[in-house]
Amino acid sequence: MSVEVTRLPSGLTIASDAMPGTATVSLGAWVGAGTRHEAPEVNGIAHLLEHMAFKGTERRSARDIAEQIEAVGGHLNAYTSRENTAFYAKVLSQDADLALDIVADILQHPTFLEEELERERAVVLQEIGQANDTPDDIVFDYFQETAYPAQAIGRPVLGDSATVSALSSTVLRDYMQSHYGPAQMVVAAAGDVEHARFVEQVTEAFQASRFTTNGATDPAAYRGGDRREERDLEQVHLLLGFDAPGYLDDDYYGLSLLSMLFGGGMSSRLFQEVREKRGLVYSIYAFHSAFLDGGVFGIYAGTGEREVEELVPVVCDEMTKLSGAIGEDEVDRARAQVRSSLLMSRESSASRAEQLAQQLLIYGRTVPVAEVLAKIDAVTTADLQRIAAKLVTSPPTVTAIGPLAHLESAERIAARLA
Repeated sequence: MSVEVTRLPSGLTIASDAMPGTATVSLGAWVGAGTRHEAPEVNGIAHLLEHMAFKGTERRSARDIAEQIEAVGGHLNAYTSRENTAFYAKVLSQDADLALDIVADILQHPTFLEEELERERAVVLQEIGQANDTPDDIVFDYFQETAYPAQAIGRPVLGDSATVSALSSTVLRDYMQSHYGPAQMVVAAAGDVEHARFVEQVTEAFQASRFTTNGATDPAAYRGGDRREERDLEQVHLLLGFDAPGYLDDDYYGLSLLSMLFGGGMSSRLFQEVREKRGLVYSIYAFHSAFLDGGVFGIYAGTGEREVEELVPVVCDEMTKLSGAIGEDEVDRARAQVRSSLLMSRESSASRAEQLAQQLLIYGRTVPVAEVLAKIDAVTTADLQRIAAKLVTSPPTVTAIGPLAHLESAERIAARLA
């Protein structure tokens, strides 16, 4: 078996996935702390911390970090989500020691210099402004906040200008100290990696004494609702969503198939009916966003000011049809797409390292590919019909940005789905 996992006495989890014949290694640290681990007054701190980690350590300046990784042809990056933050690199296998040392350094010894903080804060504020100016981006933040109002999991990953402007280096240090403990961190690698050696390197590079662990977070409580913002745009950007299963729910894989069947590709129901047959949109798709304790199923569409009047009844009608007849050919096609996406991702060392880390953070164990494929294959047409029928029993979430005079009321939309 190529996957090996070691848990240190500190609580740090180390995982590797050897890929014989490769000449590179993808490695990184995944931390179980994200937007849902933030208090309202520090919303955006996880994302700002992600940026600041690259802005200098006790041993390296920001320029040193960039030059050292690029001097060996490597790549270093990071991201923040609602439930975790990741810092990762890809290098030639002979440079894995350097990449690991840099990742460990930025996570344990950041300086958070005031001048660097002010510069990076300005960058993040521009990022927030850019998101606000991009309707097909910000509408997803509105959607999340409307589905989960007054909850950490509903707040934007970037935060807002007011909260980010108030964050100090002391607050950043405190957040890192209390949320980057070894018990909520996974260090993973995939590619040309030997597990025993990797464990030695990680054990030496990561010291736990400076960090505690605070994984406390409020449970996700879906509510639904309606939020609209009138803007002078060429298109209406519309999201319609419902309460959905999370990662740990038995219906997780069934909803993944349903999402693909309904709006995951050019052969999907939504694409064929709404775009190909009626020409109402340029872009339309369905998605499933899962969390540890819940999730949302959503439909995004970008359409014209007048076309939205016809679009909404069609989408609602297609949604209600899902709990009725579903052809075996549709299920087989969706199953093939989900299976192939999983298996194709296995050819990437970066994807395999990401999968390892996410599985350990979510399930506390690695999940063999064969087990995932078996669960996908076990989903029946009856399962999909049952899941679809359950989705529309939850209060819908409706968010829209653009010229909205022809978008019907949330009450009317809910009635169509009843």
